[in-house]
This record gives sequence, structure tokens and C-alpha cells, in this order.
Amino acid sequence: MRVTTGAGGGVIIVTLLLALALGVAPLPHWLEVLRPEWATLVLIYWVMALPQRVGVGTGWVLGLFVDVLHGTLLGQYALTLALVAYLTRLFHQRLRAYPIGQQSLVVLMLVALELMLQLWIRGFQGAPPSHWSYWLPLLSSALLWPPLFIILRDLRQRYQVS
Repeated sequence: MRVTTGAGGGVIIVTLLLALALGVAPLPHWLEVLRPEWATLVLIYWVMALPQRVGVGTGWVLGLFVDVLHGTLLGQYALTLALVAYLTRLFHQRLRAYPIGQQSLVVLMLVALELMLQLWIRGFQGAPPSHWSYWLPLLSSALLWPPLFIILRDLRQRYQVS
């Protein structure tokens, strides 16, 4: 994980830590089901923007932190976030060329893959979700992508993260 080397490594770390905090921040019950996958969204942005600095290792470590924060099986989120980081890095040049609307659809598919893997792992543990609202973070994450992309891009440019 080479996040800290070079200019602006602190900005990357702070945004990832903020994503972790937003992922566990208390919300009203009715809004809890709509909580976007913050860590996944921020990871996708940084892998897409700086694939030489943020990659699968960062996804794995970030996933371990999410595992600890959510109290899930250690490695559950690490596996899914590492896979999302891998796929994002594999297609980062195409993703950059897409307009934000199409990027939102790709983000929707990546978050869907993450949630399907989470569902599969929970199924093996004997604790699959029992309600369709499990899939609502797909929509909130895709809808949140355009403003989050703009905010993170502006931060990257302002602090000259390269």
C-alpha cells in the first residue's frame, strides 16, 4: 500500500478515513437502509484517479477496517473491496473516459457485485438478509457518485494529489 508516498498522500488517507466514519455514523432508522457504500465509492474514485498509488492492497486494508468497524467476519469486506479495486484498476482508463452518468452505472454494477459477494458470504454464515431493502445502497451509491466524484476531483486538484 503506497498511499503515503508522494504528494497528497494525506488527502487520500483522510478521505478514506472520512468514508469509514460515514459508514458507521448514526442515522435515523428509516435512513439507515439507504446508507451508501461510502468506503467503496471513495476507493473506486482513488483507484480510478490514481491507479499507480491506490490499488488492491489499499482495498484490502480498507476492507479490514470496515470488517472491524461493522463487526463482521474478518476478511469479508477485505475480499470484496479488493475485488472492486482490482476491477476498477483493470478498467480505469475506460472509466475515466465515460461521462459521469455512465460512471454512475458502472459504480452501480461494482456495488452490486460487492453486495452479492457479501450476501454469498453471509449465506455461508447462515445469516442472509431477510428483506429487499438490503439492495437499497445500490441506488443511493449510484446517485451519490456524481457529487462525490466532483468533490474528490476538486480536492485532488486543490491539493495537487498526484
